[in-house]
Amino acid sequence: MGFAGWPEAAVDFYDGLEEDNSKAWWAAHKPEYDEAVRAPMDALLAELAAEFGPGKVFRPYRDVRFSKDKRPYKEHIGAVCTDDEGRVNYVQVSAAGLMAGGGAYQLEPAHLDAVRRAVANERTGAQLERIVADLQEQGLELGGDALRTAPRGYPKDHPRIALLRQKAFYGYREWPVEPWLHTPAVKDEVITVWRACRPLHDWLRAREPGRA
Repeated sequence: MGFAGWPEAAVDFYDGLEEDNSKAWWAAHKPEYDEAVRAPMDALLAELAAEFGPGKVFRPYRDVRFSKDKRPYKEHIGAVCTDDEGRVNYVQVSAAGLMAGGGAYQLEPAHLDAVRRAVANERTGAQLERIVADLQEQGLELGGDALRTAPRGYPKDHPRIALLRQKAFYGYREWPVEPWLHTPAVKDEVITVWRACRPLHDWLRAREPGRA
């Protein structure tokens, strides 16, 4: 069966989970998760795989071992597709709506160091600025954890200080719950975002240790 969007029952499921995030509630509503939440995600990933690579759905269980927040279940469903070039794209659905994005959600220290040196460089830094501007013109935002101040070795008044402070780089877009979330139109929106993120992917991948 092809992807037809997420039914209203998916939003209702996460509304209920936010009100009662307990094992008892989850067990009682697990069939709704399987049918209204997980099945549409599996169908979407299957249709995206040819262009964006195989998909993986994240487990719905939270790791609460070292967290003060002991809610056992994630209040969203998230999944990634990873293509042959290593580009990772993400999609998420919750009671708040849809989110799609792509880029690097975490950088190893050597990779991050190479990225910052490229940001500081006039030519490659300007390239990244144009990529980020293009993302914003298409309605996306740049996400990722960032330092509060300049990283060690870089001046606080650097013209690209905002990019130098970033510890991760990904483009993303969010949508509230609207009628089209329950239709196949979701796939087109996700594809548009993932394609828009390719230049960012490729700029970051060019700075991976061993590629230069």
